[in-house]
Amino acid sequence: MSLGSFIKSKLVPASLDEQIDRIRKPIGSLGYDPWGYNSEVTKVGFGITRQLYEKYFRVHTEGVEKVPAEGPVLIVANHSGQLPLDGLLIGYALAAREHRPRMPRAMIERFFPTVPYLGNLLNEMGAVLGDPTNCAKMLANNEAVVVFPEGIRGSGKPYADRYQLKRFGNGFMHLAMKYNAPIVPVGVVGCEETIPAITNIKPLARMLGLPYAPVALPVVFPAKVHLNFGDPLIFDNDDIPEELVAERVERVKAAISELIDKGLHDRKRLF
Repeated sequence: MSLGSFIKSKLVPASLDEQIDRIRKPIGSLGYDPWGYNSEVTKVGFGITRQLYEKYFRVHTEGVEKVPAEGPVLIVANHSGQLPLDGLLIGYALAAREHRPRMPRAMIERFFPTVPYLGNLLNEMGAVLGDPTNCAKMLANNEAVVVFPEGIRGSGKPYADRYQLKRFGNGFMHLAMKYNAPIVPVGVVGCEETIPAITNIKPLARMLGLPYAPVALPVVFPAKVHLNFGDPLIFDNDDIPEELVAERVERVKAAISELIDKGLHDRKRLF
């Protein structure tokens, strides 16, 4: 038995192996799709994620069945925590759901693909560099795409600003309208407490070429995570001024805020 097969046998139960095989992706003869997704790597990655999801963060998920089973869809969430744990847990929740699972593509910050090994791993598990062109290609390919309109403004915020939504860009709304993609809002609660940062040293981040340089303990705390998926929001593709596009963005932002409030209300403890 090869080392890869041994690792897979230890980390990937038969049920998860079958679950991933149920989610069909147009992969080529070498096992990859045009954006680097590889189902065998994903199985191992999700085997590890399963342990984090069920045992470490003990994720409580509601409403994941609201994500359409086919066609283009944008899953829009608040960005929380210093690492992309939120996108990983959302992706696992959708891929592991019992009825008509989907393997979403997550839009990630430009910094992560530059990190040795991590960038390739995220790419092979379905993550794509977060720019409008890539997102458009994903939607044109009828993919479910996870986006965080706050960008680094959300992931790099200090603990004092936890669960305070930062400014949303309008780009995701233009794409949703163009590709007739429903928007499913998601409120993520718990990831803010996994790596609480006191502050962000912006000069140091600029010097090192990083998106942010948080002052935080080098530990990922086992905070209990709540994922609340809301009802799909559908917007027509009428030719409207940018002010009205911004109003639609605010509707999505308000829906996410309500889902965050629900998660904060429902949780009984941090850990």
